[in-house]
Amino acid sequence: MSGSAAHPEGLAGIAELDLDRQDRRGYAEAVYCAGKTAEQVGAIARAVAARPDVKTLFTRAGDDHASAVLEALPDASWDPVARIVAWPAEPPASTGGLVLVLAAGTSDLPVAREAYVTARHLGRPAELVVDVGVAGLHRILARLDLLRSARAIVVAAGMDGALPSVVAGLVRAPVVAVPTSVGYGAAFGGVAALLTMLNACAPGVSVVNIDNGYGAGHLAAQIAEPPEPQEPGEPA
Repeated sequence: MSGSAAHPEGLAGIAELDLDRQDRRGYAEAVYCAGKTAEQVGAIARAVAARPDVKTLFTRAGDDHASAVLEALPDASWDPVARIVAWPAEPPASTGGLVLVLAAGTSDLPVAREAYVTARHLGRPAELVVDVGVAGLHRILARLDLLRSARAIVVAAGMDGALPSVVAGLVRAPVVAVPTSVGYGAAFGGVAALLTMLNACAPGVSVVNIDNGYGAGHLAAQIAEPPEPQEPGEPA
């Protein structure tokens, strides 16, 4: 594919920018910063600065990564809770259905906010609701109207990971479940929540990897995307 990858100056041996991702898939390029040095992330950001048409999310960015990106892209936005640096800073105008993101507890907020920021920068209207876990079911039941207005729902939960199945039993929308690594010893770093979600009784639950807020937000944004415009005379 012409132009699908490139080695701009300074990137050889570090990365290949996916310059066609927006045209090919309709969604921004993403750079996973964890495991990369600040110098490597900075080099990638400088290459992005040379191609302002390439929308980019820098995910799992620590403070040093964010500083390196902002040095190259001073107008980018940095969300330290979501650990995302977004370029351009402002998300596009919202289209499609609502992506609702639920954090079972405040400890799940970094993963939930990663999903929320991702969905917003992929062009969906999104709302974030925090601390509505199963220890107090009245909190989720009090928001049924909001839940049922969503086109896709992301649920981030650790410990027993029960909230996605509860939510899926209340709504028509698909639920994207994100197990988080929150919990005491037998939570096994999110494995307990992952297994609970994979065994969800309610249908309509998909599950992403532990702590993968970006993947959950991306999938929800795809589910909630607006319908393709029909050609004149095309059957509905």
